[in-house]
Formats: sequence, structure tokens, C-alpha cells
Amino acid sequence: MAEKKKIKITTENDDPVNEDTHTGEALNVEEAAKESEDGQKELIQADDPLADLKTKLQSKEDEAKENYDRLLRVSAEFENYKKRLAREMEDLRKFANQALLKEMLSVVDNLELAINSSTCTQDLEKSLVAGLDMTHKELLRVFEKFDVKPIEAKGKPFDPAFHEAVTQEETDEYPENTVMNELQRGYLIHDRLLRPAMVVVAKPKPNNTQEESKPKKEKK
Repeated sequence: MAEKKKIKITTENDDPVNEDTHTGEALNVEEAAKESEDGQKELIQADDPLADLKTKLQSKEDEAKENYDRLLRVSAEFENYKKRLAREMEDLRKFANQALLKEMLSVVDNLELAINSSTCTQDLEKSLVAGLDMTHKELLRVFEKFDVKPIEAKGKPFDPAFHEAVTQEETDEYPENTVMNELQRGYLIHDRLLRPAMVVVAKPKPNNTQEESKPKKEKK
């Protein structure tokens, strides 16, 4: 910036004018000119309709994008809600009779016990045995209609998810942790456990042959 020259001004009374006052007035003039120039630029921008339209367009585009994203989120949540509701309705349809069918299992158990015991009695009429057998098969048919299936446990590896171990027995006929006997049959409904099977689990007999084959230490 060019150095300002200080001019000595005198009045009619020949009193010198303060030079600092003149410098301040010059600065005020420059600031006013600068503010005027900035104001003119803002006025030009404000008077430019294209720039104003671009600003409004950008604002509307941002708003539309935000609304679209919100719509996508709401649509996804609604689809998940419909799927969850459909699953709940399907489960309700499948397992609505679960409590009733579970109560009927005791009837099947008693019929099976009656059939098994009647085969050992020679003087029992065959018609009674046949009637019990037919009733048992009819109940199993009803169970099958509602997708209730017995669990095959005997001879299978013990599975705590489907079997309930009542006791263990030592045996060489079955491998260790194998179901060797079924005390009460278990059932599934639509691949869901309705009642676990009460079973007897095999365990190996202690092997005494190795101990007997060991040489005994001689007494001194």
C-alpha cells in the first residue's frame, strides 16, 4: 500500500489541522468503498435467478434423497414384519393342538402296556387283544395326521436333545452311550420335541482280564 502523505492544512486562523484526523477520514473512505463493492457483489448474486434456482434445486434434491432413504427403511421394516407375522401364524397353525396331543400320549402308553401284557396271558380272549391293537393303531393314525412322530431310540446313540436317561446298565451287547432299552417312547411334532424318550443307556463292563493277566509280585 502506498504511503499516505500527510498534508498540513491551516484554517483562517492559521491553526494547524490534526494530521491523525485526516488519516482516519481516509481509512473510513476506503472501508466505505470496500463495503460498497461487497454490497454490489451480493446484489449481483441476489439478482442472478439461475444461481437462486440452482440453490433451490440442490435443496430439493437433498430433501428427495432423504425421503427416499426413509421410504426404503420403512419398506424393509414392513417386509420383515410381514415375514415374522407369517412365521408366527404358521407356528400357531402347526402347534395349536400340541397340548391336547401331549395329553393323549398317556392313553397310547396305557394301550401299549395292555397289549404287551396281554400277549403273555394265554386265557385272554383274542378279540380283546385285537380291539386294543386297533385302538392303538387308530390313535397313531391321528397323531400322524397332525405330524406327530415317534422317536426311534433303541440302538441309537444317546442324544440328550431327544432322550432322557433313566439309568445305565453294564453290557457288552451295545457300545458305550448307546440306548439299549426304551422305557417310554418319545414323540416329535413338526420336528419339535413333544416328549423325550425315557431310555436306559449302555455302559461297558469293567474289564478284569487285564488285571488278572498282570504278573503278581513274588513275596520275599
